Amino acid sequence: MKQEQISPQYLTGKQVANRYQITAISLYRWERDERLGFPQPMVINRRKLFKVDDLVAWERERAKERAI
Repeated sequence: MKQEQISPQYLTGKQVANRYQITAISLYRWERDERLGFPQPMVINRRKLFKVDDLVAWERERAKERAI
């Protein structure tokens, strides 16, 4: 039986930076730029975790803005 890959519900800060091909400092700036509306992470034991659903929703919203 072929095993199906299930995507994680959360990504670490490093995984998010890789997803958008940005540096850690750019991710830090995105988080603090209110105009950008980038999803805020939850922090557990000083580790930032970003919800994948929030990132996808943000990507879709940005795509809509660019299409106008």
